[in-house]
Amino acid sequence: MKILIKNGYLVNPAGTVVEGRYDVLVENNIVSRIAKTIPAKKTKIIDAKDKYVFPGLIDVHCHLREPGREDEETIQTGSVSAAAGGFTTVCCMPNTTPPLDNRVAVRFVIDRARDASCEVLPIGAITVNREGRELPPYGEMVQEGAAGFSDDGDCVMNSLVMRRALEYSKLYRKPVISHSEDANLSRNGVMNEGALSTRMGLSGIPVQSESIMVNRDVTLARLTGGRLHLAHISAEESLDVVRRAKKSNENITCEAAIHHLFLTEDAVKGYNTNAKMMPPLRTEKDVRALLKGLKDGTIDCMVTDHAPHSEEEKESGFENAPFGVIGFETALSLAMELRKEGMTVRQIIALLTAGPARVMGIDRGVVAEGKRADITVFDPDVEWVYSKEEIQSKSKNSPFIGRKMKGRVVTTIYRGRIVSELISSR
Repeated sequence: MKILIKNGYLVNPAGTVVEGRYDVLVENNIVSRIAKTIPAKKTKIIDAKDKYVFPGLIDVHCHLREPGREDEETIQTGSVSAAAGGFTTVCCMPNTTPPLDNRVAVRFVIDRARDASCEVLPIGAITVNREGRELPPYGEMVQEGAAGFSDDGDCVMNSLVMRRALEYSKLYRKPVISHSEDANLSRNGVMNEGALSTRMGLSGIPVQSESIMVNRDVTLARLTGGRLHLAHISAEESLDVVRRAKKSNENITCEAAIHHLFLTEDAVKGYNTNAKMMPPLRTEKDVRALLKGLKDGTIDCMVTDHAPHSEEEKESGFENAPFGVIGFETALSLAMELRKEGMTVRQIIALLTAGPARVMGIDRGVVAEGKRADITVFDPDVEWVYSKEEIQSKSKNSPFIGRKMKGRVVTTIYRGRIVSELISSR
C-alpha cells in the first residue's frame, strides 16, 4: 500500500530534510519521497494539515512482562500500547520470568515480536538470572538480537562484575544499561527519603543510593572505556556526577523517565500506589535539575520506563505494592508540555528519536528517503482526558489517569503500514 502524508509540518532532527511543511510518500515499507508537493495517485492519503510529522518514537527502556507475567502485559499488547503513543521501536528489559539471560530467551522475544505493532528489541541481562554474580554468554545473545545489557530492577552491586560487563561492551559494541542503586542504602525504602516520608511513616530511599552508584559506574566506565548508559536518573546529585563525567568520556549516556519530569514526591500523598516507582519521585529541586539536563544536553533521551502491574498488586497497600507505572500512551503528550519550559519541539522530538537511536547505536529515528517508514503524526491542538477506559495496555497503573492533556498522537506508521490510528482527533 502507498501512503501519502500531505501538508504536515515535518520535525526531523537527524534528517537532511530537517523541518518544514512537506509531503511524505511511503511505499514498499520505505519513505520513497519527501517534497513540498507530491501528487496523490492511487495512494491512501493522510491529511496532516495543522499537524506535526515526526520520525517514529524510540523508547530504550520499557517492560513487556513476557515471558512470565502475561497477566500484566504481553509483547503484543505492549506493542499496541506503544504504537498508540507513537512509538515504533522499544527496548524491553530482561527482568522477566525467566530472565533474558541466554540466547533462547532472547530469540523467544524476537520471535514473539514478529507480528507486533512496533519493533521490539530485547535487552539481555548483565548477569545470569540477574543475580549480580556471573556473566552470561553475551556473544550468543548479541547474535540472536540483544540490543544491550541490563539487570534493570536490580543493581550489579559487585564492582568487579560490572567492570567485566563494561569491558565486554567494547567487544560487542552494545551499551551496558545500569540501574544505579545502592541496595544497602535503599533496602526496605518505598519512597523518597525526606520530611514527607517521615510524616507518612514510610521508609525512605535517599538520593545517595542513586548518586553513589552513578559515581561508581562512571568511574568504571573511565577505567574500562566501556559503553555505559545510566537508566532513569532521578536526582540533581546524580545528574551533576554525569555532567562532569561526560566532559571527558563520550561513551557515557543517560536517560530521564518522563514521569520524573512531571511529578514530585507529593504525588505519593494519600498513599497513591500509582505514584510508587523506582527510583522514587523526588523533589521539585530535582525536577528542575532534570529539566536543565534536558536543555543542556546532559540527558541524552527521555524514556517511559513502562512498567505494567495488575490492579490487585497495586492495591495491596503502599509498602507491599510493586514499583512502576505505565507510560507509552501519555509520553509524547506530556513531553510536548516541555515547550512551557522553553524547549522547542525539535529539542523534544530529538530526545525521543535521534537521541535514543544514538544511545543504542541503531539506524532509526529519522524520516529520510530510502529509510524504513517509521512515522508518527501528532495533532498539537486536540484536547483530551487520559481515561482508564481508553488505555490500550493490559495494566492501568498510571498516575496520570484523569489528567487533561493537549496534543495527541493520531497516526503511527511502522514499516510502512498504519498500526495505530485515532478515528477523530477534533
